[in-house]
Amino acid sequence: MSRIYDILQAGGLVMFPLLVLSVATFGCAVERCWFWFQLIMQEKQIVQEVLSAARVDLEKAEAIASRSQGLAIGRFLLAPLRLRSSSPEIFHLAIKASCDKECVEMYKGDKLLESVMAIAPLLGILGTSAGLFTTFQQLRSGQVNSLNVSAVASGIAQALIASATGMSVAILALVFLRIFIIVRSRQINYFSQVGCELELIYLQFWHESSTAQVSIEGVSEKPNPVEKDASQI
Repeated sequence: MSRIYDILQAGGLVMFPLLVLSVATFGCAVERCWFWFQLIMQEKQIVQEVLSAARVDLEKAEAIASRSQGLAIGRFLLAPLRLRSSSPEIFHLAIKASCDKECVEMYKGDKLLESVMAIAPLLGILGTSAGLFTTFQQLRSGQVNSLNVSAVASGIAQALIASATGMSVAILALVFLRIFIIVRSRQINYFSQVGCELELIYLQFWHESSTAQVSIEGVSEKPNPVEKDASQI
């Protein structure tokens, strides 16, 4: 800890906001990693169970999705399954709206990482300028000679430490952001694929069968013209 404190002190005042930015970056990265880890590890099993149940009983599929509301995939599948006797258009809109809602959750943390990427290098440059300014002031005042260069060394060290820390924090935020963008892109495609499969199951096993049943009932209730003419005779 003393070593870290010495580095912070040597880097000047800008090291403390850089420390705050680094803590925020790590905190955001841990939270996002936990979010994606839970989702990726469990989503395939949940999707398989829900789609298998949807072919037989929509209420059972809804119950399975309801138990997984803590995950984005569970909430995504639950939204359309809650509907009762809906048209294909409404079912499709429910899937799309649910997907858009969960995508908002997937973008969480991006603004923070982007802000860190923009602010950290500027703070590093500010610390570098402050260190060089201190060095030039000491050289100008005549306090430094060939035998006493510690003042110059401290100013140069402040400039280098601040610059390196600012760039390191920005690079770390960039790495995390790119990883999350790649994972999110794949998850959005997977959600779209699962939504299409669920919509096809609904159309094939439930909507068409109910439409055919209504048509059969309508034909059976329609009076036979031959019987009608015989009754009139």
